[in-house]
Amino acid sequence: MVKAFEFARSPKIIFGTGKIEELSPIVKSFGNDILLVTGKNSFLNSRHGEYLLHTFDLTGIRYHKFVVNSEPSPYMIDQAVIANRDNPIKCVVAIGGGSVIDAGKAISAMLYKKESITEYLEGVGNKEHPGTKVPVIAMPTTSGTGCETSKNAVISQIGIHGFKKSLRHDVLMPDYAIVDPELTLNCPPDVTAASGMDCFTQLVESYLSAKANPITDAMVLDALKYVKSSLIRSWKWGQDIEARTGMSYAAMISGIGLTNAGLGVVHGFASSIGGLFIVPHGVVCGTLMAVSNKITVEKLRKNNDTSVALNKYATLGKLFAETDDKSNDWYIDFFIDHLYALSDQLNIKKLGKYGIEEKHFQGIIAKTDSKANPVKFSSEDFYKVLEERV
Repeated sequence: MVKAFEFARSPKIIFGTGKIEELSPIVKSFGNDILLVTGKNSFLNSRHGEYLLHTFDLTGIRYHKFVVNSEPSPYMIDQAVIANRDNPIKCVVAIGGGSVIDAGKAISAMLYKKESITEYLEGVGNKEHPGTKVPVIAMPTTSGTGCETSKNAVISQIGIHGFKKSLRHDVLMPDYAIVDPELTLNCPPDVTAASGMDCFTQLVESYLSAKANPITDAMVLDALKYVKSSLIRSWKWGQDIEARTGMSYAAMISGIGLTNAGLGVVHGFASSIGGLFIVPHGVVCGTLMAVSNKITVEKLRKNNDTSVALNKYATLGKLFAETDDKSNDWYIDFFIDHLYALSDQLNIKKLGKYGIEEKHFQGIIAKTDSKANPVKFSSEDFYKVLEERV
């Protein structure tokens, strides 16, 4: 029997190489004044950036620029809103990695509000956002977070009392997601690796999630085939457009997966660690993915769990092993070994490289939860994960 579930709406998705050409006509449908949110250098200095600004000039689109040079903080969003509140912004166009698109979504949601965004963040503020916003067009330049198809914007304040929390509302889903794999061709290898592991983690965690449903399972499993064929290729050969296209598609689907099925232990750590230390989100995911899944499997086996989760792990093993004559236990073990080998091959750093030490473990664990992981983690389990990857 199919269990009950809900499925969130998605943006209008425009996917494929060269689709950047469709941006200006879509912008014009909202009006001629936009807020253009980008990263510090990479996109605006590229041929695609030059083409886009030239197109805006030719078509009479007036743009106010806002540059995101780090993960978005409450201060950054508040300042962007103050600077643009009196501008006649008809649409926010966010072109960049996850931080840029999250910033664009957050700014669009706060342009009609006078309070700080902090007051609306989950687990931090005490106000519920009413859902008013300026329309958003998201164009990713990396293949990782999938935030072009998610309904939350992640905001970080790093420090001893820091946090990494979401502004979340159904209407925060971008109105359009224009996914043009050509925009990822200049993504450097280290960012390709980290963002790719974020995408991979999101797909696996949403597939294994206690909140998964038949629609997310089907979409995520299909997307994982592209991770298998494209992640290493896009890391090794950045100009391989076929591989870049595969990863762009996988990342886009990962956003739909996390929105509708939730995530697991790895992203529980990503939230707590990201509020305390300056560590790239994809690195946290990539370095903790193997050990977190290893401990999840150990706990499922210890509990003699013969339910959905272990069967799903076996399905993942079959997908990546390309053989069908082994036992389920063999496939499960193969998948865990594959995760370890992949993080090593991609040179994903351990957390100790970012200043995290054993003395920080309890502070991290106190802020970490298992989210929708198929089995709940104890403090001891969280400790084992950190101990292995610091």
